[in-house]
Amino acid sequence: MTSMKGIAASNGIAIAKAYRLEAPELSYETITVENTEQEVTRFEEALEISKQELAKIKEHAFKTLGQEKAEIFSAHLLVLSDPELIQPITDKINTDKVNAEAALDEIANMFINMFKSMDNEYMRERAADIQDVTKRIMAHLLQVTFPDPALIDEEVVIIAEDLTPSDTAQLNKQFVKGFTTDIGGRTSHSAIMARSLEIPAVVGTKQVTASIQEGDLVIVDGIDGEVIVNPTEEQVESFKQKQARFDEKKVQWAKLKNEPTVTKEGQHVELVANIGTPEDVEGVLNNGGEGVGLYRTEFLYMGKSQLPTEEEQFDAYKSVLEQMGDKPVVVRTLDIGGDKELDYLDLPEEMNPFLGYRAIRLCLERDDIFRTQLRALLRASVYGNLKIMFPMIATLDEFRQAKALLEEEKQNLSNEGVAVSDNIEVGIMVEIPSTAVMAKQFAKEVDFFSIGTNDLIQYTMAADRMNERVSYLYQPYNPAILALIHNVIEASHAEGKWTGMCGEMAGDEIAIPILLGLGLDEFSMSATSILPARTQILNLSKEEMASYKSEILSMNTAEEVVEFVKAKANL
Repeated sequence: MTSMKGIAASNGIAIAKAYRLEAPELSYETITVENTEQEVTRFEEALEISKQELAKIKEHAFKTLGQEKAEIFSAHLLVLSDPELIQPITDKINTDKVNAEAALDEIANMFINMFKSMDNEYMRERAADIQDVTKRIMAHLLQVTFPDPALIDEEVVIIAEDLTPSDTAQLNKQFVKGFTTDIGGRTSHSAIMARSLEIPAVVGTKQVTASIQEGDLVIVDGIDGEVIVNPTEEQVESFKQKQARFDEKKVQWAKLKNEPTVTKEGQHVELVANIGTPEDVEGVLNNGGEGVGLYRTEFLYMGKSQLPTEEEQFDAYKSVLEQMGDKPVVVRTLDIGGDKELDYLDLPEEMNPFLGYRAIRLCLERDDIFRTQLRALLRASVYGNLKIMFPMIATLDEFRQAKALLEEEKQNLSNEGVAVSDNIEVGIMVEIPSTAVMAKQFAKEVDFFSIGTNDLIQYTMAADRMNERVSYLYQPYNPAILALIHNVIEASHAEGKWTGMCGEMAGDEIAIPILLGLGLDEFSMSATSILPARTQILNLSKEEMASYKSEILSMNTAEEVVEFVKAKANL
């Protein structure tokens, strides 16, 4: 038995066999072969196995994840059947008498580089397809395991160094009971997705990949941040009881599912959810969400071989709006960059990607991509209560440019005879300190603010939230952060506008009393955090919390704030 501590990223207990999700080692040696016929056969066998796997993955993805994600694998199957790629590989084996690995690598890289250099965007996107499928063939030639999260068909706990957003997008929570990683924190994308999928997770353990073997029995305690490998029978029973107690608590929370979120004195605050896909809406409604405060649209673009079409996006947005009825849905426009990359866009490598060419900066330069999304959103607007939010806004000019493009596309659709709602609020995500400081000026032009604390904190404190060495500086309760939040809320209220928060801080039990006192109008969080937050707010007085505002904002350290709030809010 081995026990490891990490960061509790998503509540609950998972007990299952370990499934190691890791990129295989694909290095090889170039070898001269005499029997080229046998080498071609070896290549063709690896190709056929890859086709069979992808067909199975496509079928599985269609059943569990829907047609949109299944189409990723259709594109990959087309590449594997393309004689323009396959024939040159077999020709090279026969002509140059080299092993299949060397022939595959050279021809694949030739095509990848050729497609990447083309002016035509569709052709550039083929490079990512070729890269993905040839890695699979190479893995079979080298007889190493190629992990496929979408193919998991038994109960497991995922073990990984980290999970990318595209990895988590393929997870099926019917079989993936939980996961644990070496790196990451509560605000890493893997942690956020775990809460969205409602599966237990412990991140930032530093050692799970080194300590856990494929097939080991693993307990992931997402309540207290512990991972136990090959536990005793007594430990398994103890954690089953702990899960039962947690389930009982969930039953009590569930009684508030259809109740309004009100404070002790009866003041209503809005509790809404962060989502990544239309499939997440079920969790929002099951957990009593009063709307969607953040729809992360980048998941429509990830795990694909090309940009989603206007029609694909329209279908996704329409689905979310229809499911939510008249409840508000805040859709964040494309936020790619930082740790969210798209292979098919071939974005430049940057020294500081979080501060670089991403989000609204990319969209304003690549307005062909942006306009497609805006058209899809506008077309879908008639099916519900849509609000549009632009991310990573640093200047008023950026907001004005983005809104002007939105208005242009609205006019274009009107000219085409397409119906568009005339009641769409347009706001911005406040995640850059300069924007929080300039909130008074922004408030005159935007319809609402939504504070993205995950980035606002790291930018204000100059501390990468993914870097464990400076993680002590990721301080949600630091008086500097609270002062910026207060400034944004005050500025919006002065103009008769509202402010929400879509960062993970919104669902934090220590932050909730502070934010209530600062006057936050909307709290957006992982769906599973809504009912615990509602329970907490029912027992808090907004007026009492507001009376502590000046005292909290004048404190010197985050530790002072935490100690004070715990005492006043009985935490």
